[in-house]
Amino acid sequence: MAPAMKQIIGKYGIWNGGGLRGEDPALRGERAEAAAELEELGFGAIWLGGSSSAANAAPLLDATSRIVVGTSIQSIWDHEPETAAASFTDLNAAHSGRFVLGLGVSHAKLAEQYRRPYSALVAYLDALDKAGVPAEGRALAALGPRTIELARDRAAGSIPYLITADQVARSRELLGEAPLLAPELKVVLESDPARARAVARDCLAIYLGLPNYTNNFLRNGFTEDDLLDGGSDRLVDAVFAWGTDDRIRARIGEFTEAGADHVALQIVDGGPRYTLTREAWRNLASLLA
Repeated sequence: MAPAMKQIIGKYGIWNGGGLRGEDPALRGERAEAAAELEELGFGAIWLGGSSSAANAAPLLDATSRIVVGTSIQSIWDHEPETAAASFTDLNAAHSGRFVLGLGVSHAKLAEQYRRPYSALVAYLDALDKAGVPAEGRALAALGPRTIELARDRAAGSIPYLITADQVARSRELLGEAPLLAPELKVVLESDPARARAVARDCLAIYLGLPNYTNNFLRNGFTEDDLLDGGSDRLVDAVFAWGTDDRIRARIGEFTEAGADHVALQIVDGGPRYTLTREAWRNLASLLA
């Protein structure tokens, strides 16, 4: 991703693994309206979670004129590289380079073909190179040092999920200054500590069963005790921003100060996954302004 892309996507984006990436035709109009509103609110990017694809991004690009839409992530196990390359080319030809192909290896529990993930990712990038997808148009969900270095050398940069500000700083050190670093950060718009942490733990539970994440926590200074009972307060507070407006702004600021070029903010409210949290996005935009 060229340095200009850092300016295009700005400091903040919205990460959404629910309503915005849904495929129900009946809700297509509402998704389009929500994407257009996010653009008007000043967010620079929409990141589609949950092993999303170019097909999920296309309606949002059609509904907007400036905002970047990226997959966060498209699983390498679910899409052949030649198909991914063709979709990438078509979308960027139609939408002035506003689509970012965010790639990742998912998890052994979620992908039956999960084998030698690092080698598989390298081979996938080789195939994308052959198909004409430029390094600056793709980003990697990189947690470990080798994959971060791969994001530095073979992609626009890194779009890590579920990391702390300290891990942002370590990622920046490995990436160097030029590559994009756009971590995801979960936001709970709740100032009561007990309620905020309860909502956070409900969200965190699924990730504490995935070794890619738990190993990353252990590699970065947390202990097995931090992973028990839905996560310790220390862990929850490190991977969620919650509290007053000032406290949430400060937590987001920690990511920026640690080296993030852009922070992909995910609203977590304990509600159904596929709702569009439009009022919360408006409140978040106001908080950031």
